[in-house]
Amino acid sequence: MTSALSFVTNIETKLLKLIEQQKQLREKTDEYQKEIQELKKIHEEHKKIIRQLEEKINTIRITKTIENKEGAVEAKERIAKLVREIDHCIGLLNT
Repeated sequence: MTSALSFVTNIETKLLKLIEQQKQLREKTDEYQKEIQELKKIHEEHKKIIRQLEEKINTIRITKTIENKEGAVEAKERIAKLVREIDHCIGLLNT
């Protein structure tokens, strides 16, 4: 009888350890999920900043090209490309 009781007690102890480990793992998982969400927000903010900087670079290039007057053809091509991109975006918004 004592070996059966010992066996049950041993199983109970192991079960309690497993429950505690599961609780700890759940807490870590929750922490990691929060961290992932924060990193996603930061990533999106960085992507937005990159897009804004790329737009500024394009604007500066166009401005410098127009100022130089030597690259009038290039400027017209860039402006036409920007207009096409804007038209494409408007088309996507309308659908």
